[in-house]
Amino acid sequence: MRVLYFSDTFLPKTDGVAVSIKNFSELLSLRGHEFTICAPRYGEGDFDRMGQNIQVVRFRSGYLPSYPDIKVVLPSPGKIKKVIEDFQPDLIHIHTPGLLGLYAINAAERFGIPTIGTYHTLMAEQEMYVSFYRLFKLDKLFFKINKFKKKMNIEDLDKFVKFDNFNIRKKIILKICNDLYNRCDVVISPSHLIKKQLADYGITRPVTVVSNGMDLKRFTGVVKSFDSDAPKVLHVGRISYEKNCDVVINAFKLIHEKYPKATLTIIGEGPAIPSLQRQAEHLGLSGSVIFTGFVPNAELHEVYPKYDLFLTASTMETQGLVVLEAIACGLPAVGVDSFALPELIQHEKNGYIAPAFDVKQLADLSIKLLSDGKKYSEFSKNSIEIASGHEMEKCVDEMEDIYRKVIEAMKGKAKKQSLFDMFLDLV
Repeated sequence: MRVLYFSDTFLPKTDGVAVSIKNFSELLSLRGHEFTICAPRYGEGDFDRMGQNIQVVRFRSGYLPSYPDIKVVLPSPGKIKKVIEDFQPDLIHIHTPGLLGLYAINAAERFGIPTIGTYHTLMAEQEMYVSFYRLFKLDKLFFKINKFKKKMNIEDLDKFVKFDNFNIRKKIILKICNDLYNRCDVVISPSHLIKKQLADYGITRPVTVVSNGMDLKRFTGVVKSFDSDAPKVLHVGRISYEKNCDVVINAFKLIHEKYPKATLTIIGEGPAIPSLQRQAEHLGLSGSVIFTGFVPNAELHEVYPKYDLFLTASTMETQGLVVLEAIACGLPAVGVDSFALPELIQHEKNGYIAPAFDVKQLADLSIKLLSDGKKYSEFSKNSIEIASGHEMEKCVDEMEDIYRKVIEAMKGKAKKQSLFDMFLDLV
């Protein structure tokens, strides 16, 4: 099979989407399938091949002022047309509902190519990045002012958030995403809980579940024990506003009151780091909250086992790759009751689930877990068991089967040509 991927995010930028694309394309290419990956151009660190059967085509892009890590791919219909004509794909697989995803679905319809879309990211939950106060970087201005005016605090910035928190923005983003995914032949959800959510969101296309998978030969855990007055708490991921790391730090403040020798390590990079560093300082936790910056995924399997508890307050996970990595390494976890997290962090089985944004509950449940050595080891054992259901090779088998079935079912798919397409042909 020849499969054409489109994604508005990819390596060298590392996130869950990029890791998923890399894993599936590499493992499927070893089975003889060919891939072309259409992705943004980042500059330093870009590459155009991943082995013999995988080529990467880069597209010119700008960036979102409120989040420079998000690339906005500039229109390149002629280049996409050439990629399709040269590669002759059997299937198009769209991984993001951004502009490159939109260009992809238009091209797929024009050429009559079967199309799959994976719902990796709940874009409507990231509507904050198109809010006026972050587009105009008022959050950065706040922290510059705050250096000189110590009476100001984190709550002052929240006033901007509340003022700009219009549901209309979220509804517009949701409609844009739905319009794209409802034009795909099949939609893939990384978890069963998100599959249910997509129906509520208004997705009408057939939805099938395929986990992003985990290399359990690398992320291999042993049952852990805990009996210490210095717990090492861990959070890993993209350090952006929607991940609610501020809630994690506030919860850790309460954990720290119970365990004064406790530490919280935050691994990752992103636009929220300056505000979180200021928050930790404001709470008197500068020596106990450690920001490591980016750690390559190739090293993470050696990092997780050094910690005692994984803590997250993210309310927008479609699966939670870092959570899966953590529990595969035997860590108990505490998270929030939102989207896919309860599928990996199972309440009273391998950790605890608190209500979203409930700082005290997150802290109390973390302390409860750390205070019971017997339950801690039981939860560690269960984490490894839960992760075992996400073995990468099994997920690759499922994806390959879906590809074959969609290609077969959509043979002779009708082409749709717009006036714009005809204009491009003339040009």
